[in-house]
Amino acid sequence: MEKEKWLFAMFIEKTKSYNRLTKAAVERHVANLKALDDQGHLELAGVFKGYPGVAGMYLLRAASYEEAEELCKKEPLVVEGFATYKLKALQVADRENNYLL
Repeated sequence: MEKEKWLFAMFIEKTKSYNRLTKAAVERHVANLKALDDQGHLELAGVFKGYPGVAGMYLLRAASYEEAEELCKKEPLVVEGFATYKLKALQVADRENNYLL
Protein backbone atom coordinates (compact mmCIF):
# COMPACT_ATOMS: atom_id res chain seq x y z
CA MET A 1 0.00 0.00 0.00
CA GLU A 2 1.33 3.42 -1.00
CA LYS A 3 2.17 5.69 1.94
CA GLU A 4 -0.06 8.75 2.03
CA LYS A 5 1.63 11.90 0.79
CA TRP A 6 0.84 15.26 2.31
CA LEU A 7 1.84 18.85 1.66
CA PHE A 8 0.87 21.81 3.77
CA ALA A 9 -0.54 24.95 2.18
CA MET A 10 0.29 28.18 3.98
CA PHE A 11 -1.93 31.04 2.82
CA ILE A 12 -0.27 34.35 3.70
CA GLU A 13 -2.90 36.97 4.52
CA LYS A 14 -2.20 40.70 4.70
CA THR A 15 -2.70 42.62 7.93
CA LYS A 16 -3.49 46.33 8.10
CA SER A 17 0.25 47.07 8.35
CA TYR A 18 1.05 45.17 5.11
CA ASN A 19 1.07 48.42 3.13
CA ARG A 20 4.02 49.52 5.31
CA LEU A 21 6.11 46.56 4.19
CA THR A 22 9.77 47.55 3.86
CA LYS A 23 12.44 46.35 1.44
CA ALA A 24 14.35 44.95 4.43
CA ALA A 25 11.30 42.91 5.51
CA VAL A 26 10.91 41.54 1.98
CA GLU A 27 14.60 40.58 1.99
CA ARG A 28 14.10 38.68 5.28
CA HIS A 29 11.07 36.97 3.75
CA VAL A 30 13.11 35.91 0.69
CA ALA A 31 15.96 34.70 2.93
CA ASN A 32 13.40 32.53 4.75
CA LEU A 33 12.17 31.13 1.41
CA LYS A 34 15.75 30.24 0.48
CA ALA A 35 16.31 28.57 3.86
CA LEU A 36 13.09 26.54 3.55
CA ASP A 37 14.18 25.48 0.06
CA ASP A 38 17.69 24.56 1.25
CA GLN A 39 16.17 22.47 4.06
CA GLY A 40 13.90 20.59 1.63
CA HIS A 41 10.69 22.08 3.06
CA LEU A 42 9.64 24.24 0.11
CA GLU A 43 7.64 22.59 -2.67
CA LEU A 44 6.33 25.79 -4.22
CA ALA A 45 5.86 29.45 -3.36
CA GLY A 46 4.11 32.26 -5.15
CA VAL A 47 2.23 35.53 -5.06
CA PHE A 48 -1.50 35.87 -5.67
CA LYS A 49 -2.72 38.65 -7.94
CA GLY A 50 -6.30 39.85 -7.76
CA TYR A 51 -7.23 38.29 -4.41
CA PRO A 52 -7.66 41.16 -1.95
CA GLY A 53 -6.18 40.42 1.44
CA VAL A 54 -4.16 37.38 0.37
CA ALA A 55 -0.48 38.01 -0.42
CA GLY A 56 0.65 34.54 -1.46
CA MET A 57 1.09 30.91 -0.60
CA TYR A 58 3.73 28.32 0.26
CA LEU A 59 3.35 24.60 -0.29
CA LEU A 60 5.47 23.04 2.43
CA ARG A 61 6.89 19.57 2.87
CA ALA A 62 6.83 18.58 6.54
CA ALA A 63 6.54 15.40 8.58
CA SER A 64 3.38 16.65 10.32
CA TYR A 65 0.90 19.51 10.55
CA GLU A 66 2.65 20.60 13.74
CA GLU A 67 6.04 20.79 12.01
CA ALA A 68 4.49 22.80 9.16
CA GLU A 69 2.92 25.17 11.67
CA GLU A 70 6.29 25.76 13.33
CA LEU A 71 7.70 26.71 9.90
CA CYS A 72 4.79 29.13 9.36
CA LYS A 73 5.34 30.80 12.72
CA LYS A 74 8.94 31.61 11.70
CA GLU A 75 7.94 33.43 8.49
CA PRO A 76 9.29 36.99 8.90
CA LEU A 77 6.14 38.61 7.49
CA VAL A 78 4.17 36.85 10.24
CA VAL A 79 6.74 37.47 13.01
CA GLU A 80 6.91 41.18 12.12
CA GLY A 81 3.12 41.62 11.95
CA PHE A 82 2.77 42.30 8.20
CA ALA A 83 0.78 39.10 7.68
CA THR A 84 -1.07 36.26 9.32
CA TYR A 85 -1.49 32.79 7.88
CA LYS A 86 -3.92 29.96 7.46
CA LEU A 87 -2.48 26.45 7.22
CA LYS A 88 -4.25 23.60 5.44
CA ALA A 89 -3.14 19.98 5.03
CA LEU A 90 -3.33 18.83 1.41
CA GLN A 91 -3.33 15.13 0.58
CA VAL A 92 -1.45 14.72 -2.68
CA ALA A 93 -3.33 13.01 -5.50
CA ASP A 94 -1.01 11.93 -8.32
CA ARG A 95 -0.21 9.17 -10.78
CA GLU A 96 1.71 7.20 -8.14
CA ASN A 97 -1.38 6.81 -5.93
CA ASN A 98 -3.88 6.67 -8.80
CA TYR A 99 -5.22 10.09 -7.83
CA LEU A 100 -6.52 8.67 -4.54
CA LEU A 101 -8.88 6.21 -6.20
